[in-house]
Amino acid sequence: MVNYFEILFYLSIFLLSILSYYFCVKNNKSSSKRKGYKLPPGSMGWPYIGETLQLYSQDPNAFFINRQRRYGEIFKTKILGYPCVMLASPEAARFVLVNQANLFRPTYPKSKENLIGQSALFFHQGDYHNHLRKLVQASLNPESIRNQIPHIEELSITALNSWAGGHVVNTYHEMKKFSFEVGILAIFGRLEVHVKEELKKNYSIVDKGYNCFPTNVPGSPYRKALQARKRLGKILSEIIRERKEKKVLEKGLLSCFLNAKEEKGLLVLNEDQIADNIIGVLFAAQDTTASVLTWILKYLHDNPKLLECVKAEQKVIWQSNEQENHGLTWTQTRKMPITNKVVLETLRMASIISFTFREAVADVEYKGYLIPKGWKVMPLFRNIHHNPEFFPDPQKFDPSRFENALKPNTFMPFGSGVHACPGNELAKQEILVMTHHLVTEFRWEVVGSDSGIQYGPFPVPVGGLAARFWKESTTST
Repeated sequence: MVNYFEILFYLSIFLLSILSYYFCVKNNKSSSKRKGYKLPPGSMGWPYIGETLQLYSQDPNAFFINRQRRYGEIFKTKILGYPCVMLASPEAARFVLVNQANLFRPTYPKSKENLIGQSALFFHQGDYHNHLRKLVQASLNPESIRNQIPHIEELSITALNSWAGGHVVNTYHEMKKFSFEVGILAIFGRLEVHVKEELKKNYSIVDKGYNCFPTNVPGSPYRKALQARKRLGKILSEIIRERKEKKVLEKGLLSCFLNAKEEKGLLVLNEDQIADNIIGVLFAAQDTTASVLTWILKYLHDNPKLLECVKAEQKVIWQSNEQENHGLTWTQTRKMPITNKVVLETLRMASIISFTFREAVADVEYKGYLIPKGWKVMPLFRNIHHNPEFFPDPQKFDPSRFENALKPNTFMPFGSGVHACPGNELAKQEILVMTHHLVTEFRWEVVGSDSGIQYGPFPVPVGGLAARFWKESTTST
């Protein structure tokens, strides 16, 4: 039997899409004529959905690079219902993130804001953002990071020992567990095991739904993620209330939030604001650091001579610490030149943060093109990092390229401007500590695909790298 209601429903959706597309094009043209500027070149794809399906159905890096080759370093598209302008030059990135940052507010797709929390640091600008950023930086100052190194080292050794024995592990997933533990340490200090497990369980569900297509239907990963996000909010509220009541003196981000004083008319953060920012910091701290560590493992495995150089550098430190019976120190992590260049080249090559989201708060002109108010603007860090003009032979893993000064604004692994990652120093320490123990005490064999990690439509890996690990002393040669 023909379902006339269903046919009418889909016909209405189709007609509304055509009408919205028509008015969108008409408004864009009139705005362009009014300003005397034209829109950037590019394709807006299908009505409403734009080029979302193309982005989700292929390697996102290829999606952006192909369009840059076709249209140039500034082009338009439409993703998840939003008209976007993509920028693939250092000058354009600096224009948006630094020079004219006041004209572009930080923004993410609404589906992602809903999962993290709309009060999170990286969705805001102005006084509220500055207030939050100071609190985050206060909890991640050099002295705090120095004090955390022994704990990070303990977590590193525990994680590596759990992988040893020659069984296959998904390194990205395991590195995520490790970076999650470091994130918990930096935020809460000590935390009861059962509370940590509840946080971990619900955060994992949110994490799985974060990069899925945002369909809010029963049983979908995104719907499950929304439900888990509500549970996370309740768990965090209980932790906050308990610490307020007992006046627990733990060092970490939560303590900075709870002890924050009113500043420039900004009230003390409420529980929802604190919860949003804790989850935001966990997102920022976990996936990116785990990705870098996984790529380092792969690149070192694929470059045996480089691995030997890193091992030699780290062995000197390890042997000294064994003799003097103490762990890594802050000073030692600052004296790892070869390892540090490997980290920098990994950040360039993998470009974990492939792009960032901004939204024009007014009509903006850039190089003769109009960026209309309300359009999303995305500086493409990966495209810049892989431009042969700035990095010769960009597909080659070559840490020596960091022995020379780089052209300004061509290397932005942690973003740029007032919204650059405030936790980058902690991430670097975490990476250096884990790498130190990885190369001095363990051997590993990559058994996964040569292509390594596969990326989803947004800058977070969805796959992993399969590998076997052995303790150095028990590995046959």
